[in-house]
Amino acid sequence: MVLLSKPATECCSSYSRNLKLSKSSSSGIPVIDLSKPDSKQLIVKACEEYGFFKVINHGVPMDFINRLESEAIKFFSLPDSEKEKAGPADPFGYGSKHIGRNGDVGWVEYLLIKANIEANSDRFKLVYGTNPDKFRSALNDYIQAVRTMACEILELMAEGLNIGPRNVFSKFLLDEQSDSLFRLNHYPPCPELQGLSEHSDRNVVGFGEHTDPQIISILRSNNTSGLQILGDGTWISVPPDQYSFFINVGDSLKVLTNGRFQSVRHRVLANGSKSRVSMIFFGGSPLTGKLAPLPSIMKEEEQSMYKEFTWFEYKTVCYHSRLADNRLGHFERIEAS
Repeated sequence: MVLLSKPATECCSSYSRNLKLSKSSSSGIPVIDLSKPDSKQLIVKACEEYGFFKVINHGVPMDFINRLESEAIKFFSLPDSEKEKAGPADPFGYGSKHIGRNGDVGWVEYLLIKANIEANSDRFKLVYGTNPDKFRSALNDYIQAVRTMACEILELMAEGLNIGPRNVFSKFLLDEQSDSLFRLNHYPPCPELQGLSEHSDRNVVGFGEHTDPQIISILRSNNTSGLQILGDGTWISVPPDQYSFFINVGDSLKVLTNGRFQSVRHRVLANGSKSRVSMIFFGGSPLTGKLAPLPSIMKEEEQSMYKEFTWFEYKTVCYHSRLADNRLGHFERIEAS
């Protein structure tokens, strides 16, 4: 069991909620084998119904996964004074408890960085001195492999939708100016949850409910539970799987598909006895990238649900919003009555 330092001495009661949890199993969450020829059709179906699915046979070497998780554990095990050298999060860097600048809090500490590793060199040196190479190498190998998988999945989506070109979605991530991000999250054990029954309604929010604003999110965590997705008004617990990846449709992809794909609302609850470490790649558009429903995906006489906007415009709205806000509402077309 991984036991890491708590992000602060503050009691986790600040994040407690009496939340009614679904007792449903997550057997309904799609599991997609990327090596199978029918994966493209299954991906489209999962994006339409859930906006979320698990992938197996993903091609990312376990060595890359294990190396980065090991480096993440080492980082989060450092004294607070050392971790804080990589902060404060503005939004990049090390943060603890405070998520964003608009009042959201959670029982979490994190490191948010740009997916372009070289852009983070100075921050790594502040923590690791003159020898940050081991951490940087693990990040670089992992991010490159996960970005490749993300692009493969996006191209399978295009094929499954029968639209072209094949890179109609992946080109955003492959652009040299892609505003893709990477996040390491650590959810320490919450003392107030220790000894409670698994059927207790007492819970502690690790990361509050939200949708991801980018195009696609690629999530991998250790073998500790906590992730939940919202389906038909009910929170569904997602069993952890340290050998697989979980895929979230982001708001940007929902716009590109004119609402055909759902951007899944999700959250993380803290655990009473185990640390949860997650690693998330957020594949995004360049800041100047234009987001609007693709004409090739819209049926005859189908109306666009969204105005055209740039990723910079949407990102600005996100930075001035709370996690749970409906940020896409600012860009929806209002039908004349």
